[in-house]
Amino acid sequence: MTLLWLTGLASLALLGGLAWTLAPLKPGVVALQLAFTPQAFGRIVHAWPNEHLQRYLAHLPVDGLLLVCYGVFGYLLATRTALFLRSSLRVQQWARWLMPLAALFDAVENALHAWLASAPRFGVPWAYAVSATSSSLKWLLLLAFAGLVILALARGERPDEGSIKDLPHDSDPAA
Repeated sequence: MTLLWLTGLASLALLGGLAWTLAPLKPGVVALQLAFTPQAFGRIVHAWPNEHLQRYLAHLPVDGLLLVCYGVFGYLLATRTALFLRSSLRVQQWARWLMPLAALFDAVENALHAWLASAPRFGVPWAYAVSATSSSLKWLLLLAFAGLVILALARGERPDEGSIKDLPHDSDPAA
């Protein structure tokens, strides 16, 4: 449970710090994340002064730490607490992997953004499309996990109810 708390609190702290750091960027980071074409990406990056572009590039390693934290947190919340204990096996399996998959898509997006924002690369439109698709999938998976958590809490489930040893992950050798 200590790792669950540490990764959860670290995720919140990192998210808050990044939100504060990136707040001056207009258009915002989400607009850049959803730029599917070189032209859309370029319009956003070129609207920023150079110090904002440097701020954006400097945030990527911290965002890498954030994605590791939230991926681990989501997996632990789904597998090491009783939050989804009374959910169907399918919901438990989805809950287990939604945040780690979101983190994987976030990492793809970050790697492509580091490359795409460091120099003009208009000749590789597929990279912009892959980056924006990865970002879109990341956001969808994060929202899906939040929805599952809200549904579990609305049903009266609590992370500390039940016995953790009753969770289905005990029979999963990969868990």
